Amino acid sequence: MNATVWMALGLVLVFEGLGPMLYPRIWRRMIIAMAHMPDGLLRRVGGGLVVAGSVIYYMLNRGNGG
Repeated sequence: MNATVWMALGLVLVFEGLGPMLYPRIWRRMIIAMAHMPDGLLRRVGGGLVVAGSVIYYMLNRGNGG
């Protein structure tokens, strides 16, 4: 795999770890609230995150001559 992909994955892991590390109680409440959400809503949230991430990747890649 490309080194950029590994760097991006590492950055995602850093950001994902910040919530439970800095605010464990709030993070736990958020996870419990998400567990009670309907599947359709979770799919929409997940889809929105995928689209947002794809747009950010496209914009950054386009700006770097890719």
